[in-house]
Amino acid sequence: MSLYPEDRLYEETGFIAYYFHWSHDEVMNMEHRERRRWCEEISKINRKMNDEPDKHNPFDVFKKR
Repeated sequence: MSLYPEDRLYEETGFIAYYFHWSHDEVMNMEHRERRRWCEEISKINRKMNDEPDKHNPFDVFKKR
């Protein structure tokens, strides 16, 4: 069994909490897939607001590195 990297967990949690102002407990109680999905949605919102739909955003935490 492989665990999800701790640094990625903190990155996703911080990303969601920063943008949506959700509590630590709310974000940590999400399933991994749901948390990743919210990161995707936040990144889409950021790209749309910045009028940069195709530009790489360093805060796209959902993309594979």
